Amino acid sequence: QSCPPTRPDMLNVHLVPHSHDDVGWLKTVDQYYYGVRNQDQHAGVQYILDSVVAQLAAVPSRRFIYAEVAFLARWWRQQDEATRRLVRELVQEGTGALGGTGGTERDIVGTGRDWGVPGGSWEALEWGVWGSQAPPLSPSMSLASPIPPSHPHPCHSQCPQPIPPVPVMSPWVSPSRFSHLVLSHGCPQPCPLPPPAMVAGEVTALSPGILPNVYNPPAGLCWDQLCTDPPVVDGDGPERNVDNVVTSFLKAAATQAQQYRTNHILMTMGSDFHYENAHLWFKNLDKLIAHANARQANGSRVHALYSTPSCYLRELHRANLTWPLKTDDFFPYSDGPHQFWTGFFSSRPALKGYERLSSSFLQVCSQLEALAGPSVRDGPYGPGDSSVLREAVAVAQHHDAVSGTERQHVANDYARQLAKGWDSCQVLVANALSLLGDTKDPFVFCNALNISVCPLSETTPHFSVILYNPLARGVAWPVRLPVRGSSYAVSDPQGQPVASQVVPVSGVTRRLRGGAGGAPGELLFQAWAPPLGFSTFEVKQLSPGGPWDPPRWPSGDPEPQIENEHLRVLFDPITGHLREIQNLDKGFSLPVSQSFYWYNASAGDGLCPQASGAYIFRPNASTPIPVAKRVATRLLKTALVQELHQNFSAWCSQVLRLRPGQPYLELEWTVGPIPVSDGLGKEVISRFETPLRTAGRFYTDSNGRQVLERRRDYRPTWNLSQSEPVAGNYYPVNSRIFIKDQKVQLTVLTDRSQGGSSILDGSLELMVHRRLLNDDNRGVGEPLDEPGDDGRGLVVRGRHLVLLDTVAAAADQHRPRAQEMATSPYVVLAPGPGPHLRQFSGLRRALPPNLHLLTVEPRGAGTLLLRLEHLFERGESQNGSQPVTVDLTTLFSAFTITSVREMALGGDVPLRSVSRLLWTTATVPRLDPRCGRLEPMEIRTFLASVRY
Repeated sequence: QSCPPTRPDMLNVHLVPHSHDDVGWLKTVDQYYYGVRNQDQHAGVQYILDSVVAQLAAVPSRRFIYAEVAFLARWWRQQDEATRRLVRELVQEGTGALGGTGGTERDIVGTGRDWGVPGGSWEALEWGVWGSQAPPLSPSMSLASPIPPSHPHPCHSQCPQPIPPVPVMSPWVSPSRFSHLVLSHGCPQPCPLPPPAMVAGEVTALSPGILPNVYNPPAGLCWDQLCTDPPVVDGDGPERNVDNVVTSFLKAAATQAQQYRTNHILMTMGSDFHYENAHLWFKNLDKLIAHANARQANGSRVHALYSTPSCYLRELHRANLTWPLKTDDFFPYSDGPHQFWTGFFSSRPALKGYERLSSSFLQVCSQLEALAGPSVRDGPYGPGDSSVLREAVAVAQHHDAVSGTERQHVANDYARQLAKGWDSCQVLVANALSLLGDTKDPFVFCNALNISVCPLSETTPHFSVILYNPLARGVAWPVRLPVRGSSYAVSDPQGQPVASQVVPVSGVTRRLRGGAGGAPGELLFQAWAPPLGFSTFEVKQLSPGGPWDPPRWPSGDPEPQIENEHLRVLFDPITGHLREIQNLDKGFSLPVSQSFYWYNASAGDGLCPQASGAYIFRPNASTPIPVAKRVATRLLKTALVQELHQNFSAWCSQVLRLRPGQPYLELEWTVGPIPVSDGLGKEVISRFETPLRTAGRFYTDSNGRQVLERRRDYRPTWNLSQSEPVAGNYYPVNSRIFIKDQKVQLTVLTDRSQGGSSILDGSLELMVHRRLLNDDNRGVGEPLDEPGDDGRGLVVRGRHLVLLDTVAAAADQHRPRAQEMATSPYVVLAPGPGPHLRQFSGLRRALPPNLHLLTVEPRGAGTLLLRLEHLFERGESQNGSQPVTVDLTTLFSAFTITSVREMALGGDVPLRSVSRLLWTTATVPRLDPRCGRLEPMEIRTFLASVRY
């Protein structure tokens, strides 16, 4: 009802005012909001929102869309009730399409399924309105990311080559189905199945593509205070230019319309941090619309109107056309033959890792807050609040945050916000464990276990380890703690002994931690925890500190190897490199070599001045340089772990590890500080090489969920002329990359987003670190040269899990393992015996292995937000790809569900109130929405009323 009328007999030009307000980039979030450091970039978001609201209230026909909820929420908290009431009215009337997709315009490469971030749910709670998280299908509340979808933006830059107009024929992407799940046993007759390659469910309409001016206005039509175009002068004096302005507008509209199938086109009227003086923009747009439409009296067939993406899509839907269906993505981007935007897939690897860890800990925090009840927000250890970390994780998903394309001081500020969120959540976790475990003893959080630092375990002879499991199935999890004693007794929740071992801290780790810790050994034992619950393990020192006889490092093995009951891993006795992996369960082996290499980053050359930088990956040669052709190795074999330590150089090392029961090979790599004293920027990769005949094909995940086939030097929807044989074949890897032949599959799981590829048949590689000496001229204005804590360069430590299996069984391994990496069990320590209740589970039963409890989060008094997700795609597993039926009302033990409402994906719109536009596509049949099973790749969202 709120969409302006259009003219069916004319070309309708939908003018969409907007402001692209980066939640950090050249300045921090605070600096952008308040308008600080305007010498770096003129931007003051609080003034933008003040000005826009006033201008929308003045003229009801105007429209404006806004996406950055992080800024909007901050501004909202500072407004009086009269202003809030006005904004509510504007939104409900459709004049202001305000909202967002999780706090910011998210990066579409660096983030996975990082749910639980503020977005539409914040608007529903604060404004009392629904509809903000729906896709642009409801005319009154378009949420707003301006078309095209958000990504690191080329208009931040002065591109070496201009971006040509791209025909946008409004293809539709079918990412997955986000709807139904039954709440009790029983299911209607099976629904008609889509083609095997597709995920199940209704087609969710997304409009991918790029507009002729990206998200900027057409040339000559920019009327912000940051622009230099003259205003519309419609007087009779010598400065009159209105006729030329309208002619230019009509010409731009006609040119753009040639590439579109309907008589509707969209023009974005705004850009970065525009509308600080919204009166300038709106007054000139008012004139443009009036004078352009006045020409209709003289035969013009163009109708200009204020609009939103929702209104534009409504008109496309009314055209009743059959739309082509696009099921792949647009990666990799480029804005020129040697300008591939594939560097940011790996930029700032430490921040990417911290964002992933923070997202995982947010799930732990939210779950414990839900399981223990509202009293945990003000418990025995003080006030705790999950919203601080939730907002920090939301901001970290911004497309100039986790992407690594921000300035260094901004990256530091993102880390500061995350650390502040961890502090608040750790108080809440301690309160929850106190309540659930029936104890008032203190809890200790060891945030530096990755470098073997934990003061409590290092100094206390008697302590407890509480392992919390955020997964909806039981897990076994290795615990590794720094200690000074040589032997310990570990007992499980039932008081039974648990095998343990003290091994020496590696020399690499000792160098990394510096003076932060001094424990000579690490205590190892295998812990376990029930679904959505915790187990407590008691640890007592048996022998005092001092001289002790650590496990010896065997040397001189003619063919070094490590093995357990599932795998045997062989190493070359001369080079020290990985040589072969044997799958003992299935009785086959695969020659696999792995090593570290670095691409020499281009500083520009005679062919093109483009340098490698935060956004751009451009090596100066296609063949990488090995870090070391031979590596020093040390072998450790105990009953609890077998490890081969590899030292490639002073700045690159790795531990390959197998534990009992572990059906994968763990590679823990440590890279940095990357040396650049030779004047060469370096982009470091871990490469695996096999004899598999892959025919140029490899596979990467898409945002941690679906897997897409990639083909070297090929794009599925256009003919590619490859100009960058390495960078032009790099793709984002959020959680996994694999290669396969007809029988065997080699999969590598990642603990953070990285760039990856298969440059040679039978190989795959992942970029683990980058240190560059030149800016890539995309606006950030500084090289990607991270100083690290000591100013000598950043050191990064991470993990890859390598799985070798048959093609038929591979998904049954990599799906749950990838989820385990993304939502990891969490270790908390306590002095003495720990909580009185030794074990707790928030579920009455474990969920089946193909189902994941994606969200358990408080939403107001007595209300929880719940999401369930099917982990598998259709057809990738004989058992895992089957639909699942769950009785949600009897699933939880910590509370009783008294009523349930099914919601749209954002958790803010009741599903029954969502009226989606049904699109006709070329190949996908419409599915019966009455089918009540959780299908492959499906996510369902519920708002549950609960009683504790």
